[in-house]
Amino acid sequence: MSTQKSLTPRVWAELFLLAVLWGAVFFANRIALDEIGPLTLVAHRTLWAALLLWLVIFATRTILPRSPRLWGAFLIMGLLNNLIPFGLLNFAQLTIESGLVSIFNAATAFWGVLLAALFLPDERLTLAKTLGIGLGVLGVATAIGLSHLTGLDPRSFAQIAALMATLSYGFAGVWARKHLAGCSPLAASAGMLTCTTLLALPLAHVTEAPFTLSLSAPTWAAIAYAAILGTAAAYLLYYRVLTAAGSGNLLVVTLLIPPVAILLGTVFLNESLPPRAYTGFALLTLGLIVLDGRLIARLRTKKPT
Repeated sequence: MSTQKSLTPRVWAELFLLAVLWGAVFFANRIALDEIGPLTLVAHRTLWAALLLWLVIFATRTILPRSPRLWGAFLIMGLLNNLIPFGLLNFAQLTIESGLVSIFNAATAFWGVLLAALFLPDERLTLAKTLGIGLGVLGVATAIGLSHLTGLDPRSFAQIAALMATLSYGFAGVWARKHLAGCSPLAASAGMLTCTTLLALPLAHVTEAPFTLSLSAPTWAAIAYAAILGTAAAYLLYYRVLTAAGSGNLLVVTLLIPPVAILLGTVFLNESLPPRAYTGFALLTLGLIVLDGRLIARLRTKKPT
């Protein structure tokens, strides 16, 4: 993994803010899914987020990418980082609790490390990383539960969909490293979301219902949050934190998102997670600590007084 940077109080505050923004998206999505389908929600979320980012681009006079190759990379990135995972996570939330979906979402970090080791020559799968991934797999299996691992029911399919979403996120990370290096984060985000919208709008129209603006106030509020704060603002904050803290420290966000989603789901949606979900999250947390390596390194080098 890359060299770790220190976390200042300001960076910690931004990490917590990013976790709140993304954690609350699961709650907002659950509200919107009461009226619109999973792919229609993706189309709304990416459309309004893209429009907002384009306004920022024009206001800041950011140089726009013109290379067809780069726009092709945006298209694939939009598929891997938005359309597939957003759609699968939305589908999962139709059946399982938003807090549980957020716990599965934490598996993204493990896929990212594993796929980077497989496809990127500068990444190696060390013993610590292997152990961390193993703990992550055990955590996911625990959260799913033995009965859902051996049987096929709507809840099983929903949990599998959530895991496939994290796999897509993992491939997106590899794709970005290979094809988007050096691209402006703002332009990359706007281009990716624009391409996602161009894919999601016709797909949602054909598979779910004609795209409409005639929606209830709660649905519009949920869409507005997911698009403006949970996507456009979160992407801008993500790249800010990435620059200040480094990619390794961003693993912290994956641990902070589930508590936010679980709290909102419990208070406002009357969700109740089984004990195995919390056990699985604990194992995922342990796996991320091993994967990160810094805490273990500090314990090893700490001299007895």
